[in-house]
Amino acid sequence: MNTAWSHTTVLLNEAVDALLGAPDSAVGTYVDATFGRGGHSRLILSRLDATGRLVAFDKDPEALSSAAALQDPRFSIRHQAFSQLGDMPAASLAGVLLDLGISSPQIDNPARGFSFRFEGPLDMRMDTTRGQSVAQWLHTAELNQITEVIRDYGEERFAGAIAKAIVARRQERGPISNTTELAQLVADTVKTREPGQNPATRTFQAFRIFINAELEELQQALAASLDVMAPGGRLVVISFHSLEDRIVKQFIAHHASDPYDRRTPLAAPRVMKLKALARIKPSAAEVAANPRSRSAIMRVAERTTA
Repeated sequence: MNTAWSHTTVLLNEAVDALLGAPDSAVGTYVDATFGRGGHSRLILSRLDATGRLVAFDKDPEALSSAAALQDPRFSIRHQAFSQLGDMPAASLAGVLLDLGISSPQIDNPARGFSFRFEGPLDMRMDTTRGQSVAQWLHTAELNQITEVIRDYGEERFAGAIAKAIVARRQERGPISNTTELAQLVADTVKTREPGQNPATRTFQAFRIFINAELEELQQALAASLDVMAPGGRLVVISFHSLEDRIVKQFIAHHASDPYDRRTPLAAPRVMKLKALARIKPSAAEVAANPRSRSAIMRVAERTTA
């Protein structure tokens, strides 16, 4: 691992404060479902008592390499997606932390293919040991599927034009194989864009989310959190774009309300499983020090006794 690809953990203290709900010597078992480079995990461990436990999840082999340096008997890590959270014992956790998206080392390493700023293979897999790369998928994907992915996961209004350009390029000169080729094709296709935004931003986001099934895995992890958290357990989720935050917001709202349905007045009200606690954004000082934090939104909820 190249240490030049450093990572600054977003909302570090705020997230751990919300997760543990205590200033120090927290007890119980917690999950850091997105270990990354371990910023949240290290702070959690510094505040756990001797009987506490921290279980981390991460799909990225490079994250597992970083975790190997964390020699603490209270800590363990699983080479799994956070959608496997349901493998934990029922009602066993005092808290679950999800820090969504990609880390700076993933973005800044050209070999991973996440960024349009560097030339590299068009990969974008979180777990490089399995699954299709973006380049492999684009080699055979149909026009309609490419359009839907760019539109739905990138919220790109030029999705159809970009997809047609990708298919035309494939038919004329073979499939796109690297990041700069894709970025240039999008730039040649999208003639207008918001000031300061690269034309390829939304397309790269869309392909990354799709190839890693990020939204589907988030939905699975949120649903599993209700089963594995004990009453009083904290759910803390940091998201970085509207697609993620919308899912988290709606999930918490759905399980934190017991609406009365006038159509079925005799039916039992839906049981509240969560209590919404907070919505937090990075401070101006944090955004100034780490511009990549500017879009972050952290939502916090607590498992009820129901």
